[in-house]
Amino acid sequence: MATIRHGLQRDVFEPSEERLVGVLYVTKLGKKKKTSFLCATINKEKPVYATIHQVKKTDKDVYKKKTSWPLRELQVVDGRDENKDTAELDLTFDRVYKWVANSTPDKHTFIQVLWKLCCRYLPKQKPQFINIPAELIEENTDLTESGDANSSALDTMDAVLEEEGDYQALSEREQQDLERLMEQCDSAVSNAEAFAEQLSRDLSGLDDANIHTMMASEAQVEALMGMIDAAYTKAEEIELRLDSYDEILQHVKDSIEKMADKNTSIEQTNANNSRLLEELDHLIKQLDLSKSHARDLYKADLNKGSLAQAIQAAEALQAVINAPIPPHLTQLQAVQDEKKCFDKLKTRFSLVVSHHLNNLFIHLGNDPGETLSQHAEQLTLPRHENLHAELQPYTRLIHWTQALDHRAYEHLTKTYVSSISKLYERDIRWFFEEARQRISGGRRLRGSGSSQDIAGVSGVAGKLTSQIKHGAQTLGTRTAASGALLGVDRDQWGSELDMQERQKFDEIFERVLSELQPVCLAEQEFCIGFFNLNAATPEKTPSSVASTPGSSGSEESSGSTTTSSMGVMGTPGPGRGRQVNKEVRSMMGALFNILEQQLSSFINTYDRADSYCCLYIYVRLSEHVLTAEDTGSFLSTTFGSCLVQAKRNFDRFMNLQIQSIQECRVTRKKCGILPFIINFEEFAKTAECVFKKSERRTDLDKWYVRLVMAMFEHIPRVAAEHQRTPPEVIKMENYHVLHQMMFQLKLPGMDTQKKEARQRYNEALALYVTQYFGRPLEKLNQFFDGVSAKVASGVKESEVGYQLAYSKQELRKVIKEYPGKEVKRGLEQLYRKVEKHLSEEGNLLQVVWRAMQEEFIRQYKYIDDLIHRCYPGAMISLEFSIDDILNYFSDIAQSH
Repeated sequence: MATIRHGLQRDVFEPSEERLVGVLYVTKLGKKKKTSFLCATINKEKPVYATIHQVKKTDKDVYKKKTSWPLRELQVVDGRDENKDTAELDLTFDRVYKWVANSTPDKHTFIQVLWKLCCRYLPKQKPQFINIPAELIEENTDLTESGDANSSALDTMDAVLEEEGDYQALSEREQQDLERLMEQCDSAVSNAEAFAEQLSRDLSGLDDANIHTMMASEAQVEALMGMIDAAYTKAEEIELRLDSYDEILQHVKDSIEKMADKNTSIEQTNANNSRLLEELDHLIKQLDLSKSHARDLYKADLNKGSLAQAIQAAEALQAVINAPIPPHLTQLQAVQDEKKCFDKLKTRFSLVVSHHLNNLFIHLGNDPGETLSQHAEQLTLPRHENLHAELQPYTRLIHWTQALDHRAYEHLTKTYVSSISKLYERDIRWFFEEARQRISGGRRLRGSGSSQDIAGVSGVAGKLTSQIKHGAQTLGTRTAASGALLGVDRDQWGSELDMQERQKFDEIFERVLSELQPVCLAEQEFCIGFFNLNAATPEKTPSSVASTPGSSGSEESSGSTTTSSMGVMGTPGPGRGRQVNKEVRSMMGALFNILEQQLSSFINTYDRADSYCCLYIYVRLSEHVLTAEDTGSFLSTTFGSCLVQAKRNFDRFMNLQIQSIQECRVTRKKCGILPFIINFEEFAKTAECVFKKSERRTDLDKWYVRLVMAMFEHIPRVAAEHQRTPPEVIKMENYHVLHQMMFQLKLPGMDTQKKEARQRYNEALALYVTQYFGRPLEKLNQFFDGVSAKVASGVKESEVGYQLAYSKQELRKVIKEYPGKEVKRGLEQLYRKVEKHLSEEGNLLQVVWRAMQEEFIRQYKYIDDLIHRCYPGAMISLEFSIDDILNYFSDIAQSH
């Protein structure tokens, strides 16, 4: 332990200038492995104070302070049991710390150290020492029997305390005298014994001189003793007087303490009274409603001249009603009386506001306002800025009603919606009817009734779901002869709108969407501000597709329709305005309850009138949805719902085109170019005009690919089904025209399809030439096929002529059967057959004739080469040359 004490003093406490007076090796109760040292120390500087440290030994064998407590914070020293030897020790500072010492004697020694430190430095503030044997904490305790180690520890502590208390350094004068004395003796440093003997002799001489002097002055000593006795007597008198003064001062002390306690109580009472007065002043200010405001509320006048005073008084009433009064103060009778008075004023004023605004809403709803002019240059939808301007001064009153009388607020909201919705219903009906008149000029469109019928249908309250179902049934019953379908001949098309009417429809439809936007947004902004609809935290606006009834329907024209529709609305616009909550959309839906149905009816009307209108509708609606600044507004969701319907109509229209290709049948004698190949050019030009700069261009490109692939798939089917025209001719002509058409239209993303069309055309051309041109020199070809077989079997080419069946005589006989005139006559018959097969629309006669010429020349060269190789020097050749062949083909082509 001495080694540990030395190490702790050197490593831990020397740097902080402390002296270690006691140390105890301890572990925490219940944690035997975590050991530490409790160290009691005092500082070396004045004033002296004691500290208790908990020191731990780290993994690197270094002592480190973990926790320190000043001795004055020690409250209780608990030995756990005074009658039983136990090593447990509890020290209470800010909380109780429980330790187990290394041994019971070590614990007792450390408790004695703590007791002495408390007696020395905390004589009046000693902590409690409980459950400790009495002999440990007595002033004069002899512990020699407790063991040498413990006695040594206590002796060390006493030595440290005595050294700290009794040691005094030499003063400056004493140091000077000692130096002067040592200078007088030369041997003070070199010979200490001689210096000590001289000091002893000097001291003896001084003692003798002092004794002689004292004996010589005996009378003076007696006088001095008498004076000391008198001084002692006088000191006793002073002490008695001081005791009396002390008793008086003790009485004064008690009186002063009582006065201090009483003064503290008075100060506390004054502080409480001041605080109460402040609370009452604050409460009175919060509940203070001036008499002028009360009078204005009691005799409320909401005319334009007195409206400002009424609003000011209402806001003052709202402030006192909503004043943040603590709950315990609301139980005061005066506060409850004031609240009752305020409630009466609120009820009376709320009735006045409700009655006035209710009448004003009804009056404004009956206002005829602006009307549509059929002779105006542009189609316009009436605005209602005057109505909003007239209601704007009452905005703060509506907010007041919303905050204090929610039932009246709900009633006013319903009255406003029911009254103003009549204006918008009338305007929207007239607006869409005028749009129809400007597009069709009053003539009846295919698939629609009269204007009265349309108006009647428009008046039926229906949702978008029924409109989509109605449109689906109409499109589903559309026959191939009722619309511009690719797989139907032009003469079987129904009465579609011409290009000029389509352009007019596009302009009017864009005008309709553009006119609806400012009117709806202006009304929405007014309702949000006037009725304070966005006061609550707005909800997250879902995508428009998720909020539309039609987006979740099971009716699909293809497997990807739903995905495509959701992709349409899932794309956010470039600008996002503030989100609006469900309450705003609900109110706008009630105000414009007919808008969605009218817009859907308008779309379906022209989609039935002209199947190509669905392209214009889809593009225009997409532009307005994608560029909407307020994606959660009522108008955006309405446009989004109609866009879903338009997307489905567009997909259905494209699927009908594919279906018409699949069901295409050709009944004429000569097949020629198929209807869907001929009609595709006009279809593509119209679609390119509509989708030229649209964000939905990718949708059209995908459908282009599907349409072309459907044509690739069904051209062979039609070719196989036609009985009179060879299938190779049908495929060759249609693939050629389709390739030329895609090349001229320059459709983006169609390079793969163009290459495939070119490849299919070449394959069909080669197959037709091979099948119908055949081998005009059949016997010659058969003869030389045998020659080739002999050569392949191992017969030398120069020896083939010696074979009986392939001799020179046999060759000359075969050549004589094919004179030039016979060859030309056979070619003329072939030309007439090819001319009969091919159609004028395909314009491939010369191409096919040239291909046959190249095939004939190839066969000629093959035969001529074998003659030269197998019959060298025989002077045998065909009766016509390549030039003759070229002349034959040229003459036949020119003569026809």
